[in-house]
Amino acid sequence: MDIQQIIDAVRGFDGALVIVPDSGPYPELTWGDAFFYFAPTGVMPERTQPYATITTKDYPDDTAFEVGRDRFRVNIHVGRDRVAELSDADAQPTGSDAFLSHPLYGAMGWVCVVNPGERTAEQVLDLLRDAHDAARARMLRREQGA
Repeated sequence: MDIQQIIDAVRGFDGALVIVPDSGPYPELTWGDAFFYFAPTGVMPERTQPYATITTKDYPDDTAFEVGRDRFRVNIHVGRDRVAELSDADAQPTGSDAFLSHPLYGAMGWVCVVNPGERTAEQVLDLLRDAHDAARARMLRREQGA
């Protein structure tokens, strides 16, 4: 599974907004990465984090996965309860096609996969759909004042 296949799948979700910065108002560090939101208006929500991202390079405080060149990482918010359930205790950050707790946001309910492949691709798409649906539910709760 490649980056474009993931982006195309998420763009097919009702109300999805995919941002792939390549210039403009976005920090240069984010160029080439992808950010997924539930935004039926097509406008990036204010004060809302994406429900998933794809990183195409290491960030200064996040280098253990050696992302870059032929390696990318899909990061998905799955909820705190699911992180341990999904994470492969034997997987290493420099490996691929395995779920790990996100190195910075695992405690907040995020998992990640470097280069999803045979073992993880289908589940990555399922988790992206679940994260999208959860983002939709959060937005509806906010709109209803709950």
